[in-house]
Amino acid sequence: MAGGLTLQDVSLRFGGVTVLQDVGFAVEPGQILGLVGPNGAGKTSLFNCISGHYRPTSGRVLIDGAEVQGARPATLAKHGLARTFQHPALQLRATVLENVLLGAHTRLPGGALEWAFRTPRTRRAERELRAEALALLERNGLGWAAHLPADELSHGLHKGVELCRALLMRPSLLLLDEPAAGLSHGEVEQLITTVRRLRTDDDITVVVVEHHMGLIAALTDRVVVLDHGAKLMEGTAAEAQSDPRVIEAYIGKDAAADDAA
Repeated sequence: MAGGLTLQDVSLRFGGVTVLQDVGFAVEPGQILGLVGPNGAGKTSLFNCISGHYRPTSGRVLIDGAEVQGARPATLAKHGLARTFQHPALQLRATVLENVLLGAHTRLPGGALEWAFRTPRTRRAERELRAEALALLERNGLGWAAHLPADELSHGLHKGVELCRALLMRPSLLLLDEPAAGLSHGEVEQLITTVRRLRTDDDITVVVVEHHMGLIAALTDRVVVLDHGAKLMEGTAAEAQSDPRVIEAYIGKDAAADDAA
C-alpha cells in the first residue's frame, strides 16, 4: 500500500473565471498534509480535482505515479483514493451500519446478474463486508450506534460514520474535507488521535482541508497554503503561521468581511 499524491501545474477555469492556477505539490506515502487558506482560496475545488468531481482544465494529478486527472471517483477508488466531505452525505433513514456499507461498492465481486441471483460468492462477500464494517464502527467508538437510524446521531457522530464509510474502501490515500467543522473540543481531540492512528497503524496517507489551525498544527507534517487559487507557500504549520504572506492573506480576508458587515 503506497498512497503518494503529486499535483503538477493544476489549473481550473469555469468560463472566464480562474479558480485554480498552476497548483503543484507532492505528498509522500505516509505523510499528513494540510491544505489551508482563507475562504474562497480554492481548497475544495482542488479536492474536487483530485477526487474526480472536477476535471482540471490543465495540469496533472498522479497517484503513485499513475495519471488520474479526470477519472471518475469509482476509478479513483481502485487507485486507493477515498474522501470525506464537509457536509456528510448520509442516508438519514438508513441505519449507521447501512451507511457505512455504502463504502463497499468498489469491493463487491461479480456483476449485477450474480448479485441478483445471490450466489454463494456474493453472500459470502456480503457477510465479510458487514463484519468489517461493524469492526470499523467498534474501533472508532460507534459500535453502539450500528443499528440506529443515522438521523438519531449528532453532526459530530455523522462525521465519524462518514469516516468509517471511507475506511471501508480500504484507502491508501484519504482526503478529509474540514473534518473538525462543528465538532466539540473533545471530538477534535479524538479526531486528531484517530487520524494519527490511521497513519501509523494503517499506513494511510492523509490530505486534510481544515480551518481549525490547532488541529493542523497538531496533526500535519507539512501544509500547503492557497490564496486566490494559487499556492502561496509550502512548509510546516509553524512556518505558515509566522509567514507574513499568510498572515496578510488571512487578515486581509477578515478585514474585508468586517468592512462588508
